Amino acid sequence: MSKVCAVSGRGPLTGNKRSHSMRATRCKWNVNLQKVRLVVDGKPQTVRVSARALRTLKKQGAI
Repeated sequence: MSKVCAVSGRGPLTGNKRSHSMRATRCKWNVNLQKVRLVVDGKPQTVRVSARALRTLKKQGAI
C-alpha cells in the first residue's frame, strides 16, 4: 500500500539526517496516515488520510 494521503495527496519526504559531526545519511519521513471512514459518493468507505488533512476535515465539519 502506498504511503499517500487520499485527500491531500501528501507523500513521504526525503532528506538527510545530520549527526553532531554534521555527517549526512539519507533519511525518509513518512506521512502520519490514519484509517478513517468517510462518505465518498454517498457510500461510506475506509480511506487513509494524513493527520493534518483529518484535522482540517474536522474543522470544516466534513466529519
